Amino acid sequence: MSIENHSRLGFARVARADMRGRLSEDTVALIYRALLVGAIALALVFASNGFATSANLLNVLRQASLMFLLASGLTLVILSGGFDLSIAANLTLSACLAAGALKSGGSPWLAVATALSCGASIGLLNGLAVTFLRLPPFLATYGMLWVVQGFAFHYMGGNEIFGFPAGFRALGTGFWWGVPIPVYMMLLVLIAGTVVTACLNVGREIYAIGSNAEAARLSGIPVRRRRIAVYTISGLMAGIAAVVYLARVNAADSAMGEPILLPAIAAILIGGASLFGGVGSLLGTLFGCVILALVIDGMNLLNLDANWQPLVVGVVLLIAVLADALGRRHAEKA
Repeated sequence: MSIENHSRLGFARVARADMRGRLSEDTVALIYRALLVGAIALALVFASNGFATSANLLNVLRQASLMFLLASGLTLVILSGGFDLSIAANLTLSACLAAGALKSGGSPWLAVATALSCGASIGLLNGLAVTFLRLPPFLATYGMLWVVQGFAFHYMGGNEIFGFPAGFRALGTGFWWGVPIPVYMMLLVLIAGTVVTACLNVGREIYAIGSNAEAARLSGIPVRRRRIAVYTISGLMAGIAAVVYLARVNAADSAMGEPILLPAIAAILIGGASLFGGVGSLLGTLFGCVILALVIDGMNLLNLDANWQPLVVGVVLLIAVLADALGRRHAEKA
């Protein structure tokens, strides 16, 4: 047997062992986050009479679903050791182009295809910049943020496009069996993404690249292709989020994605992902999105001044990240 095959087999054994250890740690972290969701929900039940209504709970899920659709692709990028600051600008341009397609007489399907194509193309460019040009992910995607935002400003020209067909708006405001359609989309993405990252070899390779890209390359993993793929998926998910957001608010402008970027990143970190790569999960990101949605909903129900909301979200983020760091240090010592 060749040295290369020995190397691959050895790496596979180590990867499986690391995967088992990581899964046990992630399971404990996910349990903590589920308990936190329950604690916040219970506190809001006692603090506000309007929280436990079906309409309010569905609204929380709808808010969490939009955040998750945007954050899910970024989660894969972070797991691989990268970063993508352009997702919100990507959402903006994708939504504006989709709105333009609708207003020019195009069908809802054309608008959806336009948004998804735009989103995936921007993600692909990010992946090529990071892999072939070897630009640092933060700088590459930060530059892309300004480029894409500039295209959005130029395309819109300071105007707003609004008033879309009911068939298109159903993607963001419609219900099926009493549950918002974006929630079903969130669940589909969660299931598909979890199967890929937890059950397939490509998912293990993404974690391996995030943990040690050079070791992954030496073991035969196609690091460049995997990184291009996760950046493209991140862009595609930004396009999907753009469709849902556009259908929900029924209007497009050149700054619509700005308020979503930091909450999406916060949700990923609250969910337990590490900015250094190799640690985290889509289910954790979902818990992070639900926690943020609950906190924001609770502040609205309690009539807390909107100026205090960023502070509260920041405190929740710091507490979650600190608790996760302390828990992982304890696990490493054990």
